[in-house]
Amino acid sequence: MPGRNVRAAALLALSAICCAGAELQIEYSAISKVLAQQVFTQEGRKYVLGDKKQKCNFAYLEHPEISGANGRIGIRAHFTGRSAQNFFGRCVGLSDSFDVQIAAVPYYRDGAIALKDVRVDSINKDGVYIRMVRSALAYSLANEFQYRVADDAKKILEVPRDSLPITQELRSFSVREIHVTGDAVALTLDFTLTVK
Repeated sequence: MPGRNVRAAALLALSAICCAGAELQIEYSAISKVLAQQVFTQEGRKYVLGDKKQKCNFAYLEHPEISGANGRIGIRAHFTGRSAQNFFGRCVGLSDSFDVQIAAVPYYRDGAIALKDVRVDSINKDGVYIRMVRSALAYSLANEFQYRVADDAKKILEVPRDSLPITQELRSFSVREIHVTGDAVALTLDFTLTVK
C-alpha cells in the first residue's frame, strides 16, 4: 500500500508531462497492415479501375512489399490491368501485367502520416498504357493513404494504468521530424500528457 501511495504522489506531482524529442518507430510490418486495411482492401488487391466483377475494364495492384531507402518508403507490388471492350463475350483492347516500384516521402499533416512526391516505376517494361497506369497509381496513393498516428498515440497514452484512481489525457501531439530507416519510419515527437 505505501508503494502505491508513493507512485500516486509522484504521478500527481508530474501532472503535466511534456515529452520533447521522443522517438516513435513504426516498423514496415505495421505500415503493411495499414496499407492492407486502407488501400489493398478487396481480397488483398487495390483496384485503381473497376472491380472484380468487370472482366474487360479493370486494373489492380496486389502483393505489396514495404521497405525504406534514401528517405523514401518503397512499395513493390504486382499490377494487372485491362482496358478493353466486350465484343460478343470477348475482351478486345489493351492489357498488361507487370511489377511496379513505388517510392514516396512520408510527411505529417493534421494528425496523420501521409505520402507525397509519389513516384511509380514499372520494372523492365514501358509503353503508353504503362505510363498512364503509373500516373494513375501515383495520384491514387498520394490521395488515399494516411496513418492516423495521433489517434493511436491518444489511445495508447490514455489507457488506464494499474488500479490507481487517476487518468491520463494527451493534451498536445505533433511530429517534429520523420526519417526513413532500413527497418522503420522514425518519428520525432513533441507531446504533453496530463495526469489527473
